[in-house]
Amino acid sequence: MVAALAWAVSGPIVAQEPAAPPVGEVVDLAPVVVSGVQPGPGLWQVTAPNGHTLWILGTVTPLPKKIDWRADEVKAVIASADAVLSSPGWTVDADVGFFGRLTLIRPAMKAAHDPEGRRLEQILPADVYARWLRLKQPYLGRDRGVEKDRPLVAATRLYAAALDEVGLEQRSPVSKVLEKAYKARGLKPVETRVVIKVEDPRKALKEMQANALDDVQCLERTMDRVEHELPLLVERANAWSVGDVEALQRLSTTGPYDACVGAITRSEFGRRRGLGDLDARAAQAWMRAAQKGLADHKVLFATVPVYLLVSPDGYLERLKQAGYSVQTP
Repeated sequence: MVAALAWAVSGPIVAQEPAAPPVGEVVDLAPVVVSGVQPGPGLWQVTAPNGHTLWILGTVTPLPKKIDWRADEVKAVIASADAVLSSPGWTVDADVGFFGRLTLIRPAMKAAHDPEGRRLEQILPADVYARWLRLKQPYLGRDRGVEKDRPLVAATRLYAAALDEVGLEQRSPVSKVLEKAYKARGLKPVETRVVIKVEDPRKALKEMQANALDDVQCLERTMDRVEHELPLLVERANAWSVGDVEALQRLSTTGPYDACVGAITRSEFGRRRGLGDLDARAAQAWMRAAQKGLADHKVLFATVPVYLLVSPDGYLERLKQAGYSVQTP
């Protein structure tokens, strides 16, 4: 459901030529984004008591727009792997096909707007709206359409425009490289994600359209990131690109994810659709798949977001507690 909404409303953002940000309102310019051929990070090595090995590539998003990931180590591991795991998380299964998606565009556009037809100025507290206007100008210019969006959708558009301005993008070069390596080895990733089945996407979108979301905090947290954390995002993207694992661990962060996804999962719509505890369910599903993979295969490969790997109760810590040894790259 969430993916269907995002697919339909998040087309390319056409940002107008940004004006210079007011002094004191936006943080200093981010450091220079790396480009060209880069090695990426090393791999975490997880060894089971039976001697089988799981190699994990930690991933981050966003990454620099103009890097060419060399991926020599990853390609060599995949060439020797018996199986690969999909990245953990959750996905929406709404098998509607291309033409079905076209029929969903209009209801999805409506779902992106406030159910009462309010504009951002009417939804946001006065101080939050004033802050929104200050940040909107350098990144989205005079875009009036965004004023009709829910705070969550406005946050998504602001964030994408800000990333573009500093040379980052959420689309990653990692997936294409991995897909090519998997195909060469004849491997299809074992699905580890929690699948949310949507039997009637049109009905789901109408439900979303009619439901209010507690998503002001999502926009506030996104504005925090745009206003104060763009240099950190560039530093983290550069750290991934050049293989600085120590910096990756230090800069690990979830950003506005909890506030924005939580606005949907904790809503009445989310409760009815069974969207609660998605992250916990996703972690459990991945751990089950990893343990089975290590029992069945000598060499296993997986990708996991760095923040899920290295947090105090993250995947690496869970693997250690389950009796596996973990070696940092």
